[in-house]
Amino acid sequence: MAGIYLHTPFCNKKCIYCGFYSVVSKRLRDKYIPALEREILERRNFFDGLYPSERIIRTLYIGGGTPSVLPVGVLEKAAKLLKENFRFAEGAFETQNPDVFEFTVEVNPDDITEDYAQSLRKLGINRISMGVQSFQDSHLQWMGRRHDASQAIKAFRILRDAGFTNISLDLIFGFPLMTERDWEDNLRTVAELAPEHISAYQLGIDQDTPLERLAASGKFSLLPEEVCAAQYKTLQKRLSDAGYIQYEVSNFCLHSLSGQVTADFRSRHNSSYWKRIPYLGLGPGAHSFIGRHREWNFPDVDSYCNLSTFEIREGENLSSRDVFNEILMLALRTADGVSLKTLRECDPQSAIFISQMLPALQGFQRQGLIQMTAAGTIKIPSEKFFISDGIIRDLFV
Repeated sequence: MAGIYLHTPFCNKKCIYCGFYSVVSKRLRDKYIPALEREILERRNFFDGLYPSERIIRTLYIGGGTPSVLPVGVLEKAAKLLKENFRFAEGAFETQNPDVFEFTVEVNPDDITEDYAQSLRKLGINRISMGVQSFQDSHLQWMGRRHDASQAIKAFRILRDAGFTNISLDLIFGFPLMTERDWEDNLRTVAELAPEHISAYQLGIDQDTPLERLAASGKFSLLPEEVCAAQYKTLQKRLSDAGYIQYEVSNFCLHSLSGQVTADFRSRHNSSYWKRIPYLGLGPGAHSFIGRHREWNFPDVDSYCNLSTFEIREGENLSSRDVFNEILMLALRTADGVSLKTLRECDPQSAIFISQMLPALQGFQRQGLIQMTAAGTIKIPSEKFFISDGIIRDLFV
């Protein structure tokens, strides 16, 4: 299997914290589809080196930026170009079963109307990822979000009424404005809405954002780690009580109901990143991966839309050490972990790397920071996920 990520580099307003590449200007939006078509035609053979069964596209993710600032007709043109140039799974754009084909689009609540939601369904989109971030209006105003809490709830219900049965909502924690009671209220509200998937992220300070400038001027500072850790523990407890399973550090999903065709509602597309399944990224700022090679387009929408040839990216070939560390890093962020057999077979040098990692691994086992199953799978216990970055970093070779 393979996946495609389509980057939509446009927003109507930039949030205070967001480090993802996008522009607010509307002047290049009309040039986006012609530029995208040029790149698709140039990249249509990207998956040709794979076995035929591995070339089949089973996940398509339109992210941003804010894809929902574009008319559905623009998204439809993009989907048509992709269908004409890549081999999609049989039944793609018609199925509700994400194991056959998962088609996700990111939306903002204030862009969702009944007509827009119905048009997204007709396009074949079967999964929605909506950035809510908080159900407190004061938080949303501080973040620079375009919606308020009531709009978020209304948008969710509109999407439900339009027939979407796989909806993901984003939340943010770990910022000074939010009290413990606010966080409990946010988690209660999201549990009552019962989306199939929830992503929750600790606020960080990304480069070249208004938040970074506030921090540099001394007008903002992050919460102490122990406070964020307590909020993360509350997140895990409340969502577990509501029936969600945590399958990755920041991601939670429901099991399917009886009679559904899928075991759970984890994001197939994002899971492919953690499993290092090949994917093609299209659009300014998008990343691609295949085999031992990574590429990324420059985050420059002007160049992307105005160049007739695509000298707009650079890449790197991963070393044996890079591959080992990457497998370790990505897998240990998930509840599944990684088997020593997988690590051993990923490269001829892996036996050396495992021996170098072993002292740290055994130390973490003694401390209860790493578990090893009888089958030889290593994983970080969910109660230690909050400090997973440090554990993983110390296991690198």
